[in-house]
Amino acid sequence: MLSRRTALALMAALPAAPALAAASRASTRLQALLRESAALDAALSPTGPPGQRRATGEPVFVDPLSDAWAQAQLAGKRRLAASLASIDRADLPPAERLVHDVFARELRQVVEFHTSGLFAIQRRLALNPSFGLHVELPDFVAGPGALFENDADFAAGLERLKLFADHMDMTLTRLNEGLASGHVQSAVIVNNVRSQVEAMLALPPAETPFMAAVRRQPAMAPRWEAAYAAMTSDTVLPAYRRWQEYLATRYAPRAGATPGLAAVRDGDRLYAHHLARHTTTTMAASEIHALGLAEVARIRREFDAVRGQLGWSGDLKSLFEHVRTDPKFYCKSQDELISRFSEIESRIWPAMPRLFHRRPSAPFKVAPLPALGGQRGTGYYRAGPPDGVSPGILFFNMAMLDTRPIPTLETLTLHEGIPGHHYQVTLVNEDTRIPDALKRGGSTAYTEGWGLYAESLGRELGMFSDPWAWFGHLDMEMLRAVRLVVDTGLHALGWSRDRAIAYMIDNTSMAPRDVAVEIDRYIAQPGQACAYKIGELTFARLRREATAALGPRFDVRDFHEVCLNSGPLPLAVLEAKVKAWIAAGGGRQS
Repeated sequence: MLSRRTALALMAALPAAPALAAASRASTRLQALLRESAALDAALSPTGPPGQRRATGEPVFVDPLSDAWAQAQLAGKRRLAASLASIDRADLPPAERLVHDVFARELRQVVEFHTSGLFAIQRRLALNPSFGLHVELPDFVAGPGALFENDADFAAGLERLKLFADHMDMTLTRLNEGLASGHVQSAVIVNNVRSQVEAMLALPPAETPFMAAVRRQPAMAPRWEAAYAAMTSDTVLPAYRRWQEYLATRYAPRAGATPGLAAVRDGDRLYAHHLARHTTTTMAASEIHALGLAEVARIRREFDAVRGQLGWSGDLKSLFEHVRTDPKFYCKSQDELISRFSEIESRIWPAMPRLFHRRPSAPFKVAPLPALGGQRGTGYYRAGPPDGVSPGILFFNMAMLDTRPIPTLETLTLHEGIPGHHYQVTLVNEDTRIPDALKRGGSTAYTEGWGLYAESLGRELGMFSDPWAWFGHLDMEMLRAVRLVVDTGLHALGWSRDRAIAYMIDNTSMAPRDVAVEIDRYIAQPGQACAYKIGELTFARLRREATAALGPRFDVRDFHEVCLNSGPLPLAVLEAKVKAWIAAGGGRQS
């Protein structure tokens, strides 16, 4: 039996009933707002969540360039921001205060993007060879994103293609607005999009991604093949032809010769927005440029050390050229590449329990990029539905086998797979305790910073025992450092495309074609490339600070759990969370 003194002490430690009631009300209201936000985002997603059907009554495709889309997003985010502001953050449990902070930042950022006029300017520049819907939609319908399991799915797929063709025409409307207002993309972007359009039009209609549904379900082909062939030939491909003509005759003659936002009207404002959005910091372009130069110099010194281990007597430039040109550094077939990825993954797993408490249930796999590989970059990671069974997939561009050096594959597996994107994204997706709003967080600096930090764990996981593999690691780290320099050079300092390409070739072993693809990606996605290194340096710094502060109480598994168990966070929120964990004495968070 408890003593009277102990009982009184326990009662005093408990929150008063009114405080508990306020916390419950605040928590309930926050959860309702998160659900409302998730529903709004799902409704405004052009294609909806991959591998899932739209809610009943919702269109199967939503045009993000339409006025209705813009009005719905702004009104919805304003309404949510006002409701969130009425919740007293102090009434929330500590974990939900983190959710509140991330949510408030996201809402504020979206509203400011609209009210500043930058949203209207951005959609007048609606050409994106990396992530434009003219390439993303084909990937979606040809890959696992779109479901084709029954007649209703096939009917929805036809409607999706029709609405997508309407979006293609809306893009031309927005580009015309840009021509009128002086907001015009550079010739680099225009030419790359034209190449993608021409590649699509060069395919026989039956071999386009839009016919993937009937190829995937041959048993249903007799009922649907004619309808899909007609939609492809009569509606979708004519929209690509309208792009082809418009870009060649009207837009390309007005496109600027200098790439990057430095040469675009209002480009300085747009670039500042993109840097803040992707890095989740207030770092200026000049500060990021200087950081990049310092990192490049540091990594070059590490390259000098590994040259001796490789027995290379020439300079670094000659070593880079050797890797670019010797066939032994490249896979000869798709099967060989996938086999190498599998072998590397098998060597990573045994050491993972030393660094992490948990592992995802879903497997990781590598598959070919679904469409237009000859016109795309290296590839991308995409998580499956959170069922613990569907794999997370690295879609690799098999058209680039001869430009992806074998020494980089260990590092690439760490970044895209284990313990990188697959580990981070899938653990979060499978954790039912994490609100959907945090799972969908768009913090590039966190997600890509974690991927790059995961690369740095290679030696702790038994990787890089071969000096060539360590060379490949440094080569990829150098790529991310170079990005800080060339991205800011292109978008803030007025660098030419040739200057950016030359800088990257001088400092990495990347093949000229790969370098050109990378530079064109940075031109199309301002600021995104800066997030990797800035995020990675933040994770590394926080680990050093935790190690120093906690001493013998520091457990790297606990640190990784703290970093991963809330979904992608803005760096300032992540830092506050880790420092609060340090102040509380470390330990494992449930």
